[in-house]
Amino acid sequence: MKLNQLVKTVVDALEDIKALDIKVLDVTNISTLFDRMIIASAASTRQAKALADNVHEKVKTAGGVIYGTEGEQSGEWMLVDLGDILVHIMLPAVRAHYDLEELWTELKPVMVEQATIDQTKKKVVVKPDRASVKLDSKTRKKKSIKLDPTG
Repeated sequence: MKLNQLVKTVVDALEDIKALDIKVLDVTNISTLFDRMIIASAASTRQAKALADNVHEKVKTAGGVIYGTEGEQSGEWMLVDLGDILVHIMLPAVRAHYDLEELWTELKPVMVEQATIDQTKKKVVVKPDRASVKLDSKTRKKKSIKLDPTG
């Protein structure tokens, strides 16, 4: 299964169960272990488990492989390993505490082709209009930067 097709399958599976604040990060130039990181929030542990289950189901149906899942006991932070993609499903408090997006601030959002309800296609950038915060290398103070919507 091609990487972009797998990313779309995962994002669709997360949206099916109403995941919140889905972000897709390209880590190709940073990690040799995986190429994409998908981070999403769940409103409850029950929803987090349902999101992970739906990702499993949709990826298997599409012909993808699931290498492992972690965090099923607590459901506060679940990790689904799809080989080239790591999917993090977190409760908002856990996501805010660990702030994975801040750890990977040099990354750009990835364009994902989405099907709208009327089945027309459009390109969307995952959160392109939100400012990202990173530390200024000289003063070590937080500064806002605008994410590039063109990727």
